[in-house]
Amino acid sequence: MDARIEPAGLLGFHPGEAHVVRNAGGLATDDAIRSLVVSQRALGTEEVVVLHHTGCGMADLDGEEILAAMHEETGERPPFELRGVGDAATSVRMTAGALRASPFLRIARIRGFVYDHEDERLDPVTLP
Repeated sequence: MDARIEPAGLLGFHPGEAHVVRNAGGLATDDAIRSLVVSQRALGTEEVVVLHHTGCGMADLDGEEILAAMHEETGERPPFELRGVGDAATSVRMTAGALRASPFLRIARIRGFVYDHEDERLDPVTLP
């Protein structure tokens, strides 16, 4: 979701060569999985790249505090989960694992990376 990052270009793709699904924390939410299902089953995507970054605003997020405040303001608790992502490389592994575990995705190949904002470096993440 970070506006400072252009994921396709960072990975060397040109316009039209990659589908980019962006969300806060880069998590494997139901909506992200829905978008990947369309990308794979309707458009033929075979590979998934999970890209997270250092300096993420979601790293130390207290989601429960935000959800409680929203409930207090509106009288309703949002139906979505909101949690911090912690360490970027660990979060990449967790997201990749959640995507692999989805019965709706056919992931032939999945790769993970962390983009380091300070060094402008793209570091590969070893996935189990």
